[in-house]
Amino acid sequence: MYEDFKITDRWTGEELHCEWKGTVVAIATRHADATDIRFAVNGRPVWIAMPNLAWIEQKRRTGYVITDYLAAQTAGRYLQHAIQSGYDNGREMYTMTVDEVLEHANAVVKEVGRTDNLPSLPVINPDIRPEDEMGIHLPGEPA
Repeated sequence: MYEDFKITDRWTGEELHCEWKGTVVAIATRHADATDIRFAVNGRPVWIAMPNLAWIEQKRRTGYVITDYLAAQTAGRYLQHAIQSGYDNGREMYTMTVDEVLEHANAVVKEVGRTDNLPSLPVINPDIRPEDEMGIHLPGEPA
């Protein structure tokens, strides 16, 4: 589905390969109260920031929660639509609104029928530290 897909850039005609790389809760990271979903787009890091308030609103409206799998698929669908619509302009970070999260999450669930039909996220190689795989290192940490 949206964890690993190819799409043609609307403006350049270039084929883009988008791959889910990880999910980070960014409360402490960016003080943003967001969950950041990282993709590699032709190897370039792209982050989709999803406000944590969307998880609360989803539970309030539907009684269901946004799972990790659903969050990754929702962000991937948003990224695909950004590229298709021409909204993608090479930025490294996109910020979704609560309504956008709920709209895309609902569309993903509608596509698959129910959340347990979502594909599992790729397993990171157990021989590689996740921070090495994702290219994330804090200052002072060995690279």
